[in-house]
Amino acid sequence: MNARVNKNFTNVLFLSPWLILLMLFGLIPIFYSFYLSFSKYTLLNPHIEWVGLANYLAIFKNEAFLDALVHTFIFALGTIPFTTIIALGIALLINHKVPFKGLFRAGFFIPSVTSMVVIAIIFTYIYAPNGFLNHLLNGSGLAEGLNLKNVNWLMKTKTALGSIMAMNVWASFGYYAILYLTALQTVPEELYEAAKLDGSNSLQSFLFITLPHLKPMTLFIIVINTIRSFQVFPEIYLMTKGGPMGATTTVVWELYKEGFMHFRMGRASAIAYTLFLIIFVLALLQMQLFKTDEQLV
Repeated sequence: MNARVNKNFTNVLFLSPWLILLMLFGLIPIFYSFYLSFSKYTLLNPHIEWVGLANYLAIFKNEAFLDALVHTFIFALGTIPFTTIIALGIALLINHKVPFKGLFRAGFFIPSVTSMVVIAIIFTYIYAPNGFLNHLLNGSGLAEGLNLKNVNWLMKTKTALGSIMAMNVWASFGYYAILYLTALQTVPEELYEAAKLDGSNSLQSFLFITLPHLKPMTLFIIVINTIRSFQVFPEIYLMTKGGPMGATTTVVWELYKEGFMHFRMGRASAIAYTLFLIIFVLALLQMQLFKTDEQLV
């Protein structure tokens, strides 16, 4: 008994540095910010006043927050399907015996491990009036036909959010393609051989063998992509700062404004927990949608 107690004590002792850090920088801030979301507290005034649900009611009466919420949903709906479909297509291509498979895999994966700060700065120059995109459109003759002569893509209300969405898709599909590629390599070859003997063509094999086996990975990719899309911030901060005229504001940008520009930490905490609840509900819905009733072989 003593030996068992000593062993448990030793285990806790070795885990204590991690547990202390988790408490100090993880759990305590989470619970404290949850308390702040029901309080009136600013960085300029140390006094904390309990206000109940007033912060939550205030943010939903704030048109800027509601616009940011709409933009965030548009961003998610406009990036997740494209990212997922492109990633699946690339994974299917690489999964075949193609030359330089490792080179292609590394090339597609590199943008996803590159700092978003670097990517955002590069694309800011690409989207500039004298940037690469306009040079490409001018050189191909599309600029005049589509009335897109020397457009400042990030400074037009109609194109700013879409430009950031396109950059986000380019920067992230490689990561999901590698995940899909990993899942594809776990599908038993015997199933394809049996389907071929039964007279199935490539499309039927893809629909009835490949896709069902990719369902768990698709769920994982969509949930992770949803979380990332709803937390989009570095791109907005570096490229547009919510402009032009609020066209690229997002929920996290509003959180940043409330907390670090207006110093209203109570409202910022309320926005954070509202965002958490939205993501949590969406994740549950996605898990229900992609739920599998039977174990795949």
